[in-house]
Amino acid sequence: MKSKTRYTKGPLGKLRAVEDFLPPPESLVFKEETTKVTIRLSKHSLDYFKREAKKHNASYQRMIRNLLDKYAMRFESR
Repeated sequence: MKSKTRYTKGPLGKLRAVEDFLPPPESLVFKEETTKVTIRLSKHSLDYFKREAKKHNASYQRMIRNLLDKYAMRFESR
């Protein structure tokens, strides 16, 4: 079991300011041109992606899109 953190009311010691090194939020938004398509998947495949997405708190559609992107990148140079 982890030991609990104990807080005190005393001084914290010598502190120093840290320069802000995080990028601005707009540079974190990765937008890529997408095209909407309709695709028929087997129930088994769709259930798998939905289950995995739920485990990782992600979008199953994004997982499928990333899988297809990686597949296409892997084989387009052949």
